[in-house]
Amino acid sequence: MAIPRQLPNAITIVRILCAPVFLWMLLADQGGDGPLRWWAGVLFIVAIATDGIDGYLARKYEIVTDLGKLLDPIADKALTGCAFVGLSLLGELPWAVTIVVLVREVGITVHRLIVASSHVVAAAWMGKLKTVAQAVALSLALLPLWNVMGEGIHVVNTVTMWIAVILTVASGVDYVVTEIRGARAARGGTVTGTRR
Repeated sequence: MAIPRQLPNAITIVRILCAPVFLWMLLADQGGDGPLRWWAGVLFIVAIATDGIDGYLARKYEIVTDLGKLLDPIADKALTGCAFVGLSLLGELPWAVTIVVLVREVGITVHRLIVASSHVVAAAWMGKLKTVAQAVALSLALLPLWNVMGEGIHVVNTVTMWIAVILTVASGVDYVVTEIRGARAARGGTVTGTRR
């Protein structure tokens, strides 16, 4: 069965549009643990989980596009960025953590946009692992599970968040090193493989 060529990209765009809606729902009750907080968490989980759907459709039906490669990480960063900022605005996450994450994410996104005319930088395995770690950590932090599972969940939240932050920094360093090596190889006239 054929599917519209732009369907994967349309799903990605919807994910981007979900980011401000999710942020509004998170902040609407000013940190309360009511229904809006739960719905914000659920919307985040659904939106971040659909990352696999658009990629799967694009690969299965061989409709991978440069636009899709560019938009997909932007959708992830819009969702996770709004989550980090929202949690910091609510006083549930130190701003230092959010700033470190945003500097990495915004910096790499801007670089991707700058070099898009010459080549598209696809996500590396470490970047994908980072996104999964962020998704798990943020999902646990967004859902008010302490009302169901007790205060012990905060320990789990702290551990998963630290793992996500460490992977965020490590994948950022990996990205920069890979791009520098690729640029040097290109200047030297060496034919390089797939850029990460």
